[in-house]
Amino acid sequence: QVQLVESGGGLVQAGGSLRLSCGASRRTFNEYAMGWFRQAPGKEREFVAAISRSGGSTYYADFVKDRFTISRDNAKNTVYMQMNSLKPEDTAVYYCAAAPACFICRGENEYDSWGQGTQVTVSS
Repeated sequence: QVQLVESGGGLVQAGGSLRLSCGASRRTFNEYAMGWFRQAPGKEREFVAAISRSGGSTYYADFVKDRFTISRDNAKNTVYMQMNSLKPEDTAVYYCAAAPACFICRGENEYDSWGQGTQVTVSS
């Protein structure tokens, strides 16, 4: 498993932007596919975006396509998510996760390491 620490959350107005970062503890970071999930109050955690080990392939939930961009820097052991055109319904705790055994991972059960989460609040 790998230890993950998210940062970059905060309060932003609708239409604004935030960039989330997730730092990983292991030198073998490039052996993990990475993903972002979110959990809004009273709702189940849901998939947001995923990226392959090399960063060459990405996948997004329909509700964030063309607004969010996932990327990674394997030299820095970090995965990012640029969030633009934020909406109040994007308000949630955002979690990054690491998956050791899949290419593009969309299911929670494919991930074996999770960060503590970072709060994103979008005001209307």
